[in-house]
Amino acid sequence: MNGNTDTIVAPATPAGRGGIGIVRVSGPGTRLVATAVLGRLPQPRHATVSVFSDSGGNTLDVGLALYFPAPDSFTGEDVLELHGHGGPVVMDLLVARAMELGARLARPGEFSERAFHNGKLDLVQAEAIADLIAAGSAEAARAALRSLSGVFSGEVHALAAKVMELRAYVEAAIDFPDEDAQFLESPEVRERLADIGERFSSIAETVRQGRALRDGLHVVIAGLPNAGKSSLLNALAGFEAAIVTEIPGTTRDLVRERIHVDGLPIHVVDTAGLRDTEDVIEVEGLRRARMEMSRADLVLYVVDATRGFAAGESATLPAGAATLVVWNKVDLPEAQAAPAADDRPLVAVSALTGAGLPQLREQLKSAAGYQSESGAWSARRRHLDALARAQSLFEVAEARLAERASFELVAEELRQAHEALGEVTGETSSDAVLGAVFATFCIGK
Repeated sequence: MNGNTDTIVAPATPAGRGGIGIVRVSGPGTRLVATAVLGRLPQPRHATVSVFSDSGGNTLDVGLALYFPAPDSFTGEDVLELHGHGGPVVMDLLVARAMELGARLARPGEFSERAFHNGKLDLVQAEAIADLIAAGSAEAARAALRSLSGVFSGEVHALAAKVMELRAYVEAAIDFPDEDAQFLESPEVRERLADIGERFSSIAETVRQGRALRDGLHVVIAGLPNAGKSSLLNALAGFEAAIVTEIPGTTRDLVRERIHVDGLPIHVVDTAGLRDTEDVIEVEGLRRARMEMSRADLVLYVVDATRGFAAGESATLPAGAATLVVWNKVDLPEAQAAPAADDRPLVAVSALTGAGLPQLREQLKSAAGYQSESGAWSARRRHLDALARAQSLFEVAEARLAERASFELVAEELRQAHEALGEVTGETSSDAVLGAVFATFCIGK
């Protein structure tokens, strides 16, 4: 147990009005709160119809009470849930009553943080709770559930165990320096190295898929006026997200939409047509467009196929960002053939008829490194960073072995690789990392 001496309380349901609202209490003072509010301690793990009372015995609400004694609860502490009517006034009254009895308002993610410290969840599983709540597609929800069930953590633990076994094997060889050649050439060492390398690659690929599902792709649509940028956004979104006219400069500000391609979330931004103008509003729109392009994962540069590239336009395509040329309006009789010599990836489409859009969607998935039905786990940037660092340290150790370097150096690289893997599940994470992770959670979770 983490040894928390204070009791926390918070609504576990979103703010606003609803049929049911839940207030959650956790900590050593939970039994006191339950007895004072309900008049008795409910039977553990049984939903009990109860009257929720204030300090004067007046009824605040009538609902269900659920009591989970430690350690068999979500947080590992005594937990009380009051399921009342979902109005903000009722929720505030119940929270205030618990605070009157000694509880304090929980910090964001503090319930999950206590579950982590009490060994109920590791850090990956705790993060998966937040990812499941925020899932924007069925695929993202399934990925979060896989992580929450411990699949991701299990793979990392298995890899960490393999790294530790190799480290122990290397350290055992330190006492026999005259037999290092025999050690290095043994089939067991080669098999261990190959197995660990394959596990790193497999986990890294699955985690990349999971991060794509969680964070999605930031795509910016750019190009000259009337190239069909807004029409392309509408075609991808499947509805009229942006105004489309034949008047240049119709789009002056950024238009943002969130779409899904086979479960992959894509944040699409339509921008003002790139041209010289003295219109103050349009100038500001162009400034915002260029700023958005500079931080995009992918720029869809739309070209009107009936006009082709304007003079010098190809050389002014956005620099510093991955760019896919979208050769639009190919359904029109006067459409020109796409330039074969251009070294940028290109896809020919018609935003009006939908021709080429399936190929464009495949290009979007490819840009994110995403594959449908990949069995991905919900993952975050920090997971990728920690795994990449662990893999790099392992590869250094592998190279040192091949160079017949000191076994002490090899063992140290493997130790650091093991610690980096521990950062994924939270076993070796600093308080600063834990604080940053749980601060992103909602208060009642």
